[in-house]
Amino acid sequence: MAAGKRNKRKGRVQILKRLLIVCLLTAIPIPIAVCIYLGIRVGVLKARVEELQSETARLRSEAQRMEASLQEVQAKAERNQVRTEEDSIRIWEQQAQETAPARAPQSEIRKVYLTFDDGPSIYTDDILDILKEYDVKATFFVVGKGKEPYEESLRRIVKEGHTLAMHSYSHVYEEIYASKEAFIWDVNTLQDYLYEVTGVHPDIYRFPGGSSNHTSQVEMQELKGYLDEIGITWYDWNISGGDATGHLDKERIIRNCTANLENYGEAVILLHDAADKKTTVEALRGIIETILEMEDTVIVPITKDTLPIQHGT
Repeated sequence: MAAGKRNKRKGRVQILKRLLIVCLLTAIPIPIAVCIYLGIRVGVLKARVEELQSETARLRSEAQRMEASLQEVQAKAERNQVRTEEDSIRIWEQQAQETAPARAPQSEIRKVYLTFDDGPSIYTDDILDILKEYDVKATFFVVGKGKEPYEESLRRIVKEGHTLAMHSYSHVYEEIYASKEAFIWDVNTLQDYLYEVTGVHPDIYRFPGGSSNHTSQVEMQELKGYLDEIGITWYDWNISGGDATGHLDKERIIRNCTANLENYGEAVILLHDAADKKTTVEALRGIIETILEMEDTVIVPITKDTLPIQHGT
């Protein structure tokens, strides 16, 4: 009897041992399989991360290349615009040499018009402060695109009695002169923008690069005719401060603006209002003082009654 009980107990122990062995044999492969699976997934993900890092590096390199190309295109466009303006100045100077200058009769007052292209800019308020200091008025041929930070300067130009005139909306020659339709859009967009900001609907214009520029894909005569049709008077210049390119010292700019003034009864001086024209601002007091010291000479803003100075006419 006791032997039978021992045999039964021994049998149950063996069964339990077998069950335990079976459980162990069954459980061990599962974590091994999980580890193998996770190892494979980690390898796949690592490869994917490396692939994404490589793609990111390629895209970053491509973006840098495109940015460099864009900067090169923009720089080239700016150089072309500068050269165009230089060409216009040179053409005008050649024309002026071929014809007798309009000398001011001694009995008449010489009128000098200070004009500033390309603004408003970080220096517009400085220019306005100097003009206010000497109680003289000027003409600002302004640009519209990207000038939102300087809208208060536009309003100040009008408020302080200066002439607000148009130079272009975008100041990108390739866009403005691509077609007559493009030119019309640019003029109308600028005019509407200035009216919205200042309440003034300007009717005075200066062609980017001057009316004798060689950039336009359209005959300039056609564009001039359009301005005439809508009642806009356009002006070039007959004296240049020379500040369109480079960084002339202020004494040179003063000489450029004043050395030949006595040859003209109506002198339209070309200067620039832009972020890289600090020297122009520094020269302004000297320009104004030299002009005001001349006999029978006044500084006045351009109006619709001003005799247009136009290249090639």
